[in-house]
Amino acid sequence: MTSFLLLLIVGYVVAFFYTLSASIKNSRRLVELEKEVSSLKAQIAAGVVPVAMSAETQEQPEDAASAVAENPSSSAFQAESDTDQNVVPPPHPVQSMSEDVKQDEAVPAEARASSATAATQESFESRLGARWAVWLGGITLGLGGILLVKYSIENGLLSPAVRLAMAALFGLLLAAAGEAIRRRAVPGIAAAYSNAMIPGVLTAAASLTLFGVVFAAYGIYEYIGPTTAFILLALVAFATLGLSLLHGQALAGLGLFGSMITPALIVTETPNIWALFGFLTVSWVATALAARYQRWKVVPALANIGLGLWAVGYTMASNTVLAEPVMFALLAMIAGLIWIWPGKVYEHVSDEKPPVSEGDAAKPANRLLVFLARPPLAINLTASLAIVLTALAMLASSAGISMHPAFVVAVLIIGLAALGAGRLNAVWPAIFASLAALGCANILAQNNLEFLSTFGSVATPASIAVDHSLHASITRIMGIVFLLFAVEAIRRRTPRDKGFGTLWALIGSIVPAGLGVISFVEYGNLTRDWLHAAYGLAIGLVLFGAAYRFDRSSEPAFQRPVNILVVGSFLGFLLTIHALTNGLATTILIPLLGFIYVLGTRRRSWPALAWVMALALVIVFGRIAWEPTIVGPQNLGTTPVFNALLAGYGIPALLAVVSAWLLRHSPDLRVRNFLQALASLMVLLTLAILVRHAMNGGVLNDAVPTLGEQSIYTLLTIGMSGVLMTLDMKSPSPIFRYGSMLAGCLAMINVLVAHFFVLNPYFTGENTGRWPFFNLLLIGYLLPGAAYAGLAFYARGKRPQPYVVLLALAGAVLGFAWATLSVRRFWQGENIADWKGFLQGETYSYSVVWLAIGVLLLALGSRFDAKSLRLASAGLVLLAVAKAFLIDMSNLEGVLRALSFIGLGVVLIGIGLFYQKILTAKPKDAAAQQ
Repeated sequence: MTSFLLLLIVGYVVAFFYTLSASIKNSRRLVELEKEVSSLKAQIAAGVVPVAMSAETQEQPEDAASAVAENPSSSAFQAESDTDQNVVPPPHPVQSMSEDVKQDEAVPAEARASSATAATQESFESRLGARWAVWLGGITLGLGGILLVKYSIENGLLSPAVRLAMAALFGLLLAAAGEAIRRRAVPGIAAAYSNAMIPGVLTAAASLTLFGVVFAAYGIYEYIGPTTAFILLALVAFATLGLSLLHGQALAGLGLFGSMITPALIVTETPNIWALFGFLTVSWVATALAARYQRWKVVPALANIGLGLWAVGYTMASNTVLAEPVMFALLAMIAGLIWIWPGKVYEHVSDEKPPVSEGDAAKPANRLLVFLARPPLAINLTASLAIVLTALAMLASSAGISMHPAFVVAVLIIGLAALGAGRLNAVWPAIFASLAALGCANILAQNNLEFLSTFGSVATPASIAVDHSLHASITRIMGIVFLLFAVEAIRRRTPRDKGFGTLWALIGSIVPAGLGVISFVEYGNLTRDWLHAAYGLAIGLVLFGAAYRFDRSSEPAFQRPVNILVVGSFLGFLLTIHALTNGLATTILIPLLGFIYVLGTRRRSWPALAWVMALALVIVFGRIAWEPTIVGPQNLGTTPVFNALLAGYGIPALLAVVSAWLLRHSPDLRVRNFLQALASLMVLLTLAILVRHAMNGGVLNDAVPTLGEQSIYTLLTIGMSGVLMTLDMKSPSPIFRYGSMLAGCLAMINVLVAHFFVLNPYFTGENTGRWPFFNLLLIGYLLPGAAYAGLAFYARGKRPQPYVVLLALAGAVLGFAWATLSVRRFWQGENIADWKGFLQGETYSYSVVWLAIGVLLLALGSRFDAKSLRLASAGLVLLAVAKAFLIDMSNLEGVLRALSFIGLGVVLIGIGLFYQKILTAKPKDAAAQQ
């Protein structure tokens, strides 16, 4: 488990760097858009109207925020209810276009010209001189200070206290210089080189210097204690974070790094975990507030990662884990993501009219606001991974924990689910919370005793008794909370984002039912459990009631969530059935419940109602695959047909057939065809299992079937093909059409594999029976052959000609096999095994019978104008010819050899005359018809 957790952490870091790179790209896009907006404002202030702005554009609303917020094409700007989040105005109040023009009038012409050209592609000279020089200058300043301190140490010029004081003074001077230059900075330079401003670089160098001074005073010279060092480092970090509001996001990242690394730099024998995570929480909140004010995206993601790594690292590395401060810090992060950052993007600050055309959102100012409105992927993803990895670390830790790990995990997962439900488009928190709930509940169930043995070793040394009900209760409570979150999220978010509503409909349907199943299987009474039955019933009623309520709203966006909730209600009722029944009753009640949903199609036009029946039948097939006897081998009676199999297979098959008939006019072709296929398969399976039970002495096992049993299966498959063909004629359906041909082909495979090779009594030595005609050969070959012949005759004109020919050939081959094996039985007796060899009379009889069959097939083919029968006749005649020359010539002696060739010659001449008569008669018939 530890190695698995380490792999997850590695994946977490990789995912972070991936999202970090994406966020950096977005930040660059944001900078370019800001430059474009500044350029546009400068042109307007100079009295120059851009070509892209027409007179109609000038009449559009001057407040870009109000324009985008009122644009219905962007769901991200639809105003959320005031109860969702705090309303925080944008960092720089969004003003109307006229106010921007007034402000820009005071800007010098040089600044306006600089802003107008800022959006153009930056040259290599600009990068080299204006950006790289600043960055290298800041690094050089820091190295210069370090080398100066190094030189003074090596030469003993100054005492440690003096060196530290001078370094601290140097850092303060750098900060003061940065602030002084910032106040005198030219606005055009600030807009063009926002990420390479000299004030920010000087301030960053000052922060690094002060960090080094405090750490040297504590870690090298021991002038100050751990508490003082911790406070000073924290002050430097928070000061850096505060100055980042003036100097940019890069400095904020430096301050965040300092605050997150500060606890690791302070070593103490008695660490205060509450103080540690309290400080980390304050650092995270400060970072979130600064990011909210400046609309940053990278620094908040870094803050999530830092807090998550501290939580995971402390949990895995400590001998005794205090879960309360860890849980408090992560819950504070979740609360901050809901109410602090990203918060609401913009509010209406203007009474101007909304945009008059859909193209307004493409204007530079509006496009900038749309970009800012998108929820940051990196923030949601890193926060979700921080919560999930910490929960897994709590489960994987072998140390004593101050709280029950199940409670800690449940609180963290519920908090993450609240984030996923409380924020619009918080997709990743919702997905991670759902997966974590199911995964952690299963881990808790599988490692019940291990967790309970370590729990309490911090709080009390006394052992704690095993209490399965605690885990079960926590699991069910999580399911109920997810259910309530889902209903509320669907209600509030679906009109704005139907995809988000669909996601929570899936979560609300799967997670509560899944948690209920885990609780029932691991902790419940599998015979009869009223508590879990009530839980499943409550889930089903709530989901079905929510579906009914949302459907009455007549909102098109609710259509898909409603259908998902209907399926979820079936899952809840399904849990109730399993909790109260077992065996035969469960197998019957599942399709009966699905049939009730089918009856609901007469009142509601929900497509999911029909699909519920299909899902119920699939579950029945799963139960049959798990336990084919339905009631267990020891409880299955030996009476043929009238036993538990008749009800366990027959009632679901009957309900499937009735459901398919009721939905025969359903507009949804997919569910109609699927139900017809399931009903056909269920009927065939019912007949086959009853035959298997009767032919195997009332026992269902994996024994190889006999030829008689296999023949019945073949007959059933052929009969099913004919039934499906008849249904297709009355009610055309691709399931009936292709299903009938599939059944016929499956029967052919049975004939080829089982009848001729695997179960052939010539190879197996199985006794054929005492009766001359009514014996095993009749059941195994003649009856299937006649069935194939009848099916081929019935399929003429209804199915493709090649398929009909294959059916006819299959029937002819089975008839040939019956005749051949009957000849052998006549000469060899009941046992026709191959080890007995051949008699001369037997060998001659084969030729006579084959020629007779060939002549008979030729006559039938001529009578019914069946080309397939004539081809089969030709095949048998050729086989007789080959036998005469290859076998009879060497094996027969005397008169039998002569008679064999005489008979063959007479038959061949007769066939020739027969064909001559047919071929000469056809032209006359054709002329008479003309």
